[in-house]
Amino acid sequence: MRKVAVIALVVMVSVAFAASVMAQSAVRDECVALSKDAAKFINEKGVDATIAEIGNKEGKFVTKNTYVFLMDLEGNRLAHPFPGPTSPQFMKLFDVKDTTGKLFVQEYIKVAKTKGEGWTEYMYPTPEELKKPTPMKEKKSSKKISFVYRVPGKDLMVIAGFFE
Repeated sequence: MRKVAVIALVVMVSVAFAASVMAQSAVRDECVALSKDAAKFINEKGVDATIAEIGNKEGKFVTKNTYVFLMDLEGNRLAHPFPGPTSPQFMKLFDVKDTTGKLFVQEYIKVAKTKGEGWTEYMYPTPEELKKPTPMKEKKSSKKISFVYRVPGKDLMVIAGFFE
């Protein structure tokens, strides 16, 4: 009887792990698709229209799992659907560090300039954690995985990510 319980537990854990991997793969695909759609939108509708659309939290670049934000290659945030209650849409973020000291915006820029697209990882508080009234340095961090895509022909990048 004990062997059956152990086997059942192993099977349940394996199924849960496989489901988690599949879900993460689907979110990764969604990040890539949304980023490339946003880049296409920029080239078809222009930067101003894209800033308005990305800045709309009910817009086409926000889903249940992720959202797109827009930056230039100097590390300036140009559009974000959830900029925060005290932060403007446009923000200089070149020197922003994650909670481990990693200059993750500079990593975005490096990926965009050298490869044109790719994945980055860094530690950052979740949106729920950011809402808490505790100081930033006391907030709990989680691993964030972000897809960076350079807009073809422009010094812009669109980024979409998720928390692991």
